[in-house]
Amino acid sequence: MLSCFLLSVQSLCAAEPMLPQVYSEQDDVSGWLMSEKLDGVRGYWDGQQLFSKNGHLLPAPEEFVRDLPAFALEGELWGGRGTFEQTAAIIQHKSPHEGWLTLKFAVFDVPQAHGDFITRIEQAHQWFAAHPSAYAFVIPQRRVHDQFHLQRELERIQSLGGEGLIVRKPDALYRAGRSMDILKVKSYQDAEAKVVAHLPGKGRNKGRLGALLVELETGQQFKIGTGLSDEERENPPPIGALITFKFYGLYQSGTPKFPAFLRLRRDGGL
Repeated sequence: MLSCFLLSVQSLCAAEPMLPQVYSEQDDVSGWLMSEKLDGVRGYWDGQQLFSKNGHLLPAPEEFVRDLPAFALEGELWGGRGTFEQTAAIIQHKSPHEGWLTLKFAVFDVPQAHGDFITRIEQAHQWFAAHPSAYAFVIPQRRVHDQFHLQRELERIQSLGGEGLIVRKPDALYRAGRSMDILKVKSYQDAEAKVVAHLPGKGRNKGRLGALLVELETGQQFKIGTGLSDEERENPPPIGALITFKFYGLYQSGTPKFPAFLRLRRDGGL
């Protein structure tokens, strides 16, 4: 009987969660609900234990999960803005430790509840109103008035060091996989870097460029392996050339997050 239960839990956690698509300005999200996109590690509470997105059991201490409900929750394990690396390091420990008590489980859905998003998330609100937790909260949602309102909120969140926004269709049912009923809203930054090496590719890129090793004016080096076309992999920007790349904020080390190639600078840096 126990083995059947464990099998069902593993099967449930291995199922693909409901995941966002990327927002574009052509998407009309007036009347949708928006919240800050927290830069943490996705977690799944099955009513008894906490799992990662891919179904790995997370060794959260009893104090951290004590006030969580007997029904399933999805959320973000979050240590605050700009703390992704510390958060990931904490949850990768093999046994419970006090680092967990610097985190919170930020709840954004109740995946097994019936009904639309508003109905589902209300179940979480009611639980935590009756059972407050020092280590969990329901992420606040605000109604989007129009695109201008969305853009203002995005700018506000990013000015505070946040990553971006998530917008959700209020009447959306829970469906596994990528969904246009949830959209992530970000604006990227761009910068220039000098190409210092060509790194060979693997797999489908074997025999041609896999990534560019680039250097910032600060002397910091990192790899850019995405955003390159097949033509650019066959004939990469020359060593010493200046390129423009996009990225989404900085790690604490100063390295750009998720850098992607945009273009070769052909204006000589003018």
